[in-house]
Amino acid sequence: MKHYRIKKSSLKGTLEIPTSKSHTLRAILFGMMGKGKTIVRKYLQSPDAVAMIEAIKNFGATVDMFSDRLEIGGVAGKLQPADDVVYSGNSGQVLRFIGALAGLLPTYTVLTGDRSIRHNRPVKPLLEGLQSLGVFAESMRLDGFAPILIKGPYKGGRATLEGRDSQPVSGLLIASCFAEGPTEIEVRNPGEKPWIDLTLHWFDTLKLPYQNNDYTLYHIPGGGGYDSFDYTVPGDFSSLAFPVVAALITDSDITIENVDMDDVQGDKKIIEVLIEMGAKIEINKEKRTLHVKKGSKLKGMTLDINDYIDAITILAVVGCYAEGTTEIKNAAIARTKECDRIRAIATELKKMGADIEEKEDGLVVRTSVLQGAIVETYHDHRMVMSLSVAALGAKGETQVMGVECVSKTYPTFADHFQLLGANLQEQA
Repeated sequence: MKHYRIKKSSLKGTLEIPTSKSHTLRAILFGMMGKGKTIVRKYLQSPDAVAMIEAIKNFGATVDMFSDRLEIGGVAGKLQPADDVVYSGNSGQVLRFIGALAGLLPTYTVLTGDRSIRHNRPVKPLLEGLQSLGVFAESMRLDGFAPILIKGPYKGGRATLEGRDSQPVSGLLIASCFAEGPTEIEVRNPGEKPWIDLTLHWFDTLKLPYQNNDYTLYHIPGGGGYDSFDYTVPGDFSSLAFPVVAALITDSDITIENVDMDDVQGDKKIIEVLIEMGAKIEINKEKRTLHVKKGSKLKGMTLDINDYIDAITILAVVGCYAEGTTEIKNAAIARTKECDRIRAIATELKKMGADIEEKEDGLVVRTSVLQGAIVETYHDHRMVMSLSVAALGAKGETQVMGVECVSKTYPTFADHFQLLGANLQEQA
């Protein structure tokens, strides 16, 4: 098991953030459904991207992988029956997006994934939505988790599903574009709306028609089609948060490149929140750079993070270093990500001396003096990065165990932080 040994550090320098996982996966998926050869440049080279690539090949797409791009031969909206079981790895997006598209086929499709997918990533909302369209869609253990078995086809109709997790909603929206007839999708308790906006942004880009009534009712005409495209993946705002917070809590001066503040990613809200908490951050939209300056005095505040759920672990770290109390709420869905992130981050930061309290839908964090400790990451990339950042401001040495999963979104995490001067050693 690989681990990091980290000591208190000061950072300085410039880095370019990795590209967006969410855009990468959607680009690959839409490349499959297009007509002709699609090129995806600067794609995030991660296990999730590999899982999506293998999935689309299963349905008839061709993929040529190069160091700087993907070339995808699309199926023009006409999926072939799955050639094998679809293995989604650790990716909820692959499971839910491909699972929804499988509902268009008259043949059986089996989808599964790793232990986290099979035991911590509920798929019941997707199954419910597909069933309401007349699709055979079942959890093979009857427990609401993968493996799942899907058999369509659905050609349109009316779907209803629970929407606290945006991925099943995005999956059905995407699949409905390629159904023969129109589909209405009714969503209860819509959440994570910026991720829906990201999907709809792709619809706009590809000129796929839709109607959105306050995220609770969608109308998709169906029969969609489009030509291939050439797309460059932008930087990832969820990854951006880690070097930014690291600079803030170590009172360091760094510059980050490839920051497109006009992109639709909901996680850019994190930067706005940090500035509101007192962070000295300078943004240059023209140069696409973000400069974290020395001298920030962070103050705790109450944060409703439903629109940027993935930030919960790093914001818990911010709460330890901010003055006063930071309350993080409306984040219950974080319990069903790669791990129960609410419980996991509370448990591990307590080992470092954090004054942190777990709530049903979030956390309460008070100013803390963190000490080095041995901490676990629960096979969750965001736990790896958040605990590593916490360690950069802590007294003594911290060992962050099980760091291999960081490759899911930030494969160059250790290299980047070492270049900035972090006292971080990766060991087997």
